[in-house]
Amino acid sequence: MAAAQEDTHPGKGHTFAVFVSFILGCVMLFPWNSLLTINDYYYVVFPSDHPSRVFTVIYEPVGLAVTLIFLYYEARASTKWRVISGFFLFTTAIILIIVVDLVSHGDGGTGALAIMCLLIATFGMADGVAQGGLVGELAYMHPTYMQSYTAGLAASGVISSVLRLITKAAFGDSSFGLRKGALVFLGLAGAVEIIGLGLYILVFPRIPAVRHYHEKAYLQGSLAVADVIEKAPGEGDRTHEERKSVKQLTVETWDFNLALVLIYTLSLSIFPGFLYEDTGKHKLGSWYALVLIAMYNGADLIGRYVPLIPGLFLNSRPMILNFCLLRLAFVPAFYFTAKYADAGYMIFLCIMLGLTNGYLTVVVFVRAPKGYNALEQNAIGNILVVFLIVGLFLGVISGWLWLIGKRW
Repeated sequence: MAAAQEDTHPGKGHTFAVFVSFILGCVMLFPWNSLLTINDYYYVVFPSDHPSRVFTVIYEPVGLAVTLIFLYYEARASTKWRVISGFFLFTTAIILIIVVDLVSHGDGGTGALAIMCLLIATFGMADGVAQGGLVGELAYMHPTYMQSYTAGLAASGVISSVLRLITKAAFGDSSFGLRKGALVFLGLAGAVEIIGLGLYILVFPRIPAVRHYHEKAYLQGSLAVADVIEKAPGEGDRTHEERKSVKQLTVETWDFNLALVLIYTLSLSIFPGFLYEDTGKHKLGSWYALVLIAMYNGADLIGRYVPLIPGLFLNSRPMILNFCLLRLAFVPAFYFTAKYADAGYMIFLCIMLGLTNGYLTVVVFVRAPKGYNALEQNAIGNILVVFLIVGLFLGVISGWLWLIGKRW
């Protein structure tokens, strides 16, 4: 993989830092992926409310609004407290979702749906607080940390899909079985968040390789890492390097930003709403959507490791954008496959959609910060998350277009 910066020898603990970055990626998206994966249960609880689409259309704009606020303060806001606050919000929201289900006995209703929507908005807030901070932090570290983090994001989907298949097999397809499996799933998600919170507070900043990058950023004038420097160098040692504004950096990285919008608008217009509601009935029955989502998530994870293969990292900025544009062909492909083809072709398309999504995500996140100082890389990390969420939001909105011509 092409290095994102010149410092290619971070020192002791590098491999462990790569591993922890992967775990933090898993933790970041595990609550949301868990909720998406148990949507078969929420289609029983709220059968006429399109929960897969409603939840995503609430989550994304809230996440975008909060991310934009923190983009304005990215140079001063503590990365440490952003990530801790985000993980804490995720954990609290998961616990409250379990409480709502227990109190309502899984019977749904307008009140339960309204509270669920509020808690989904809390998920979006947690994502907006934490993800930009963590991506900004990893952007000025070794590029393999960013690659590993994005792989962790995809792995959270794979793990949640596998666990959902296991719980569905264990508890069955009845309403009671789906509910029991969903509650177990949410409990696991809460435990994962607590583990991630402990890792980020107690382990990650103490890894020598990570400390090396924190100190390097601090010496260049970063305020976002000031509270994690154990032995801060003297003020005279800091260079306070000049940095470009967020506006300048946004303009300079316009093609990467557009690429992310294209990647996730396309992917989220199909995943998960189309896969749950528009692929017809097949022999797999209620398992069909879960299998399709598992195939997408597995391919997405594999795609995020492809750039590590020598010669397969795409450095050309025009080519990155062109590949993102070519993915728009998935829209008619999914439409005609759902209408005329059998399950095998749909599974193949889901694999290709996930594979390209994962590959291009890593390429953009690793390539975009290259050539900038640590302060600018932190800002670029925050900018990338903004456009990632813009793509997710547009994808969610686009997903509703599949309902045109159908009865609401």
